[in-house]
Amino acid sequence: MFDHIGFNVSDLQASKAFYLQALAPLGIGAAMEDEGWVMLGRPGRPQFWIGSFGPSPGPIHLAFAAENREQVRQFYEAALAAGGKDNGAPGLREHYHANYYGAFVIGPDGHNVEAVCHRPE
Repeated sequence: MFDHIGFNVSDLQASKAFYLQALAPLGIGAAMEDEGWVMLGRPGRPQFWIGSFGPSPGPIHLAFAAENREQVRQFYEAALAAGGKDNGAPGLREHYHANYYGAFVIGPDGHNVEAVCHRPE
């Protein structure tokens, strides 16, 4: 549905470092950047933009698609190593649907960052 999404962060360099480390297991890296902003995404698909042109929005929820459950587990470990705080270890969330496998961390600016796989194992 979305082509891309972006928002301001309170500390661009800290947020960039967090997201690059946390999202690397999902194949997401810096796609484009310039002074005051960076777009992240998979190769050729810069879909997630962060910038330093105003205040950060209140805590929001970001869910990134994982190809498989192992990527969800790797995201969780990488996000914690990058300074994220646990907000839900990798596991099934059957109250969403039978194959909803996700992990949640609180990242910079208090955002709830998730990796999710909808495929059966």
